[in-house]
Amino acid sequence: MGHIDGSHHATLCVGAAQEDVDFHTGLLGLRFIKKTVLYDGSLPIYHLYYSNADGDASSVVTTFPFLQAGVIGRRGTNQARELQLAVPSGSLDFWSGRLAGRSIDVDDVEVLGRRRLLFRHPCGIEYALVGVDGDTRTGFAGDDVPPEHAVHGIHGVGVHVANPENMVEFVDRSFYGKLVAEEGDRVTLSVGGPSRGGSIELVVNRRDDPGTWRFGAGTVHHFAWDVASYDNQDEVKFEIEGVGYTDISELKDRTYFKSVYVRTPAGALFELAVTTPDGWATDESPNELGSAFKVPPQFESQREEIMAQLEPIEV
Repeated sequence: MGHIDGSHHATLCVGAAQEDVDFHTGLLGLRFIKKTVLYDGSLPIYHLYYSNADGDASSVVTTFPFLQAGVIGRRGTNQARELQLAVPSGSLDFWSGRLAGRSIDVDDVEVLGRRRLLFRHPCGIEYALVGVDGDTRTGFAGDDVPPEHAVHGIHGVGVHVANPENMVEFVDRSFYGKLVAEEGDRVTLSVGGPSRGGSIELVVNRRDDPGTWRFGAGTVHHFAWDVASYDNQDEVKFEIEGVGYTDISELKDRTYFKSVYVRTPAGALFELAVTTPDGWATDESPNELGSAFKVPPQFESQREEIMAQLEPIEV
């Protein structure tokens, strides 16, 4: 039987590239680890990567700054909507002050018995900082964020659904997850082990129209899960297809990981990823991650043309 170890990364379609860099490195203090471009299609769009101190798979947030292409997404139901990041539970007062001090609107709430801070990316994507005890991942102390307050990594993903039943069944019976809690309009499930960012929070939403699934600024594109090995990836895919979820892709080579994608019954796109042997250090040394512009092999002959079409960014 296959297994899923936890999250691998989350990929968002954001607005302007520099605005995104400033948000993730300047505000949240994440480590900038990769600057490349979107592999799919021929439109030159940045693909930017951020992580914790060690580049743990379960800490990585990647973004496509789609505003340059003038493509705007629509947030709605039947869509992944919220990125949840884990921070030490004792650091929430620090983060509340930091966000407010930088004119970020922040709501301090308690959800399912745990305090969290709610705010938004400049493009509108919903974020939550969730206070967690005992997280073994190491935060990156970037842009004057003290190490004891730094973001450990991904906590999970919030998915809005018109009805949660099909998604609960999918996660519980076909995605190696387990039901954790139900409260009001929320159902929480867990996939993988502790400190692996495997929380799935379903939010019942019958107010909004369905959100867009294509690339478009202001939306979560997909949420990726760590399946550890190619043999296990095949097994997980085989088991998911075997119970009828056949909207699943062939293997995609993303240089730093290899993946298949499955459209879940909630509409959210999930990815099953295996980190390649050298991971983020495939084309850069570990100490130089994010310092050079990397182009996928199929676009290498167009490097200068692509660079000319992308806005310069500073980290």
